[in-house]
Amino acid sequence: MSGRNRVALAFLILGSMALFASTALHFFGGYTQIFPLYAASNLNPRLKIAFQVVFLSLGWHWSVTAVVALLAGLTATGLRKVLVLLCGLAILIEAAVSASMIGLFIGNELIGAAALLLLCAGMLFAQPRART
Repeated sequence: MSGRNRVALAFLILGSMALFASTALHFFGGYTQIFPLYAASNLNPRLKIAFQVVFLSLGWHWSVTAVVALLAGLTATGLRKVLVLLCGLAILIEAAVSASMIGLFIGNELIGAAALLLLCAGMLFAQPRART
């Protein structure tokens, strides 16, 4: 493995770990901090459940994206570079949209950092050689 691919792999692992940390913060923070606030509010009960579903689905989405990026990066497939870049771009767009709508906070800063790490990893991965 080349030095360039080793650096890319390190960025990939760090970016995926940041996404897993975001997931953990969403799951545990949601259950301990956010969901009790919703339960005590006068929101429509269906809206309370919808907030919980969106909150948990977002964490699930980050976990799946991290796993796809890790699987793509750890297996030397022809689509490795494209898949890691696609995962990074998807998370970067999500971080940018959430920052523009609700402002900067630790959650979108963490996924923004994860996105940049994944994008750097994707750009650093060497293209596979064509078989002849």
